[in-house]
Amino acid sequence: MKTNKLFISGDEAVAHGVRLSRPHVIAAYPITPQTITVERLSEMVEQGELESTYMHVESEHSAISATMGASSVGARTFTASSSQGLLYMVEGLHYASGGRYPIVMMNANRSVALPWSIYGDQRDSLSQLDSGWIQVYVEDAQEALDMIIQAYKIAEHAKVLTPMMVNLDGFILTHTYEMVEIPEQEQVDQFLPAFETPNKMCFEQPKNMAFSSQPDDNTEFKYQQHVAVMDAIEVAETTDREFGEHFGRTYGGMTEEYRCEDADAVLVTLGSITGTVRVVVDQLREKGLKVGLLKIRYMRPFPEKQVIDLSQRIKAIGVIDKDISFGYEGTIFTNVNSALAKTEHSLFKKNFVGGLGGRDITKAEIEKMFTDLLEGITGKQQETVEFFNLKVATNG
Repeated sequence: MKTNKLFISGDEAVAHGVRLSRPHVIAAYPITPQTITVERLSEMVEQGELESTYMHVESEHSAISATMGASSVGARTFTASSSQGLLYMVEGLHYASGGRYPIVMMNANRSVALPWSIYGDQRDSLSQLDSGWIQVYVEDAQEALDMIIQAYKIAEHAKVLTPMMVNLDGFILTHTYEMVEIPEQEQVDQFLPAFETPNKMCFEQPKNMAFSSQPDDNTEFKYQQHVAVMDAIEVAETTDREFGEHFGRTYGGMTEEYRCEDADAVLVTLGSITGTVRVVVDQLREKGLKVGLLKIRYMRPFPEKQVIDLSQRIKAIGVIDKDISFGYEGTIFTNVNSALAKTEHSLFKKNFVGGLGGRDITKAEIEKMFTDLLEGITGKQQETVEFFNLKVATNG
């Protein structure tokens, strides 16, 4: 297999993944920390490396609107956003999923205001789990490139036809440089077929698209959306296996387990924090502690089966949330806990909320999380939602 290796950032890795996927239309509005991606794509189009129509629109709302318009006539499309920009797109997110437009978007995870922050947590995308988009979260730049390519194959599958959001942690991944393998164009062309969909406007087969509905039929449209996202589970797992056969790299489908075969306590992660937790797991294993890691890759569709299967084999589970649903708990924990409620197996559970606004999550803090979980098994800890790296309590 022919590959080139480049020392590039996560943003640039996304741009190369987009280039290799040959989108017909790119609609872009730059926002930190996503800007490098759309800058590189503009350069690729300008220099003739990518044959695509590049639309530099005046806002994120226009970016999602432009990609919907292009997708509605059968064009493969790409856009990117982050934080407040993603929230500005929210009206369009629901239109895109309801219209079954398989747009691929890169979102650079970043905190949302107020306080204003350009640094990363996952509150922006996790707030949009109900928008009807497939959501995948990547650990490093290589996975970012590979998942852009996979995303087009998943989103455009005839059983799915649903937009897909590829999430990268802001700055931690978007601006960190590492060695990334860049596949040859012919290899990607063999893996990713040209975009074909019956769901498009054309003179030969006129269709009514993006229409209104009455109460008598609205539920049926929403049910079809739900079925399509659920069907994406099988499609995503199959696509990942095929990607591994074709390129020599695979990511485990919906989730990835690490050293869970005999673990007593497991931490659940999403995104770039996974790599740090993996290091801590190895260090604690050397000390004889039976700990492991569950990396959730897809938040929608949610990997309920994998969470339940793992829960039968362990005694304690903790969830790291770079997010908080104010007044309750972290969003990832809510989803994990919902899956656990469907099993009769009893285990200790704890939600660790931190990393908000880009604050570092240290190896020492992760080790303390595992200590809490192991103590929870013996009854020395209570099941709580803990802001684990809170410096000072405040009411304002």
